[in-house]
Amino acid sequence: MFVKYILIFALISFFEKPFDATNGYHKEYYKNGTTKAEGWLNNGLKHGYWKFYRYNGNLSEQGYYTNNKRNKYWHFYSSNGKLAKEGHYNNGKKTDWWLFYDQNGRLNKKCQLIEGVKNGYCLLYNNTKLSSAEKYINGRKVKEWFSFSSFRRENKLSDLK
Repeated sequence: MFVKYILIFALISFFEKPFDATNGYHKEYYKNGTTKAEGWLNNGLKHGYWKFYRYNGNLSEQGYYTNNKRNKYWHFYSSNGKLAKEGHYNNGKKTDWWLFYDQNGRLNKKCQLIEGVKNGYCLLYNNTKLSSAEKYINGRKVKEWFSFSSFRRENKLSDLK
């Protein structure tokens, strides 16, 4: 009998606590009931892995947050569900290599970015074959190559890492 009272008291105490919407797994919904976004919150801020969906339920993007800023590797999808672009974020800014795809999901460009701006090389592809290379400094194109041999004469391949 005593155990029964303790159990009832524990259940009442548990359900009297207010729901904490600022920590834990969080889901948002569109008016039609499909999931809009889902991921982890820490003190009300997006933190950890998140997924975002289109109104029709298709995945639109996914990646990691740290204190409400995008971090690490992210994937973005077109409305037809194909991969559209992917790349790194650091403290909410695009950085390192980013890959861009055409409407069929085929690679058509790789670019080096620093704080969201082209800074370094962009490699352009035509039907998944390397067709040209461009060099950018602070978002401004400074050079372009249309053959691998001309690129190698002026650059080190280690610059492409």
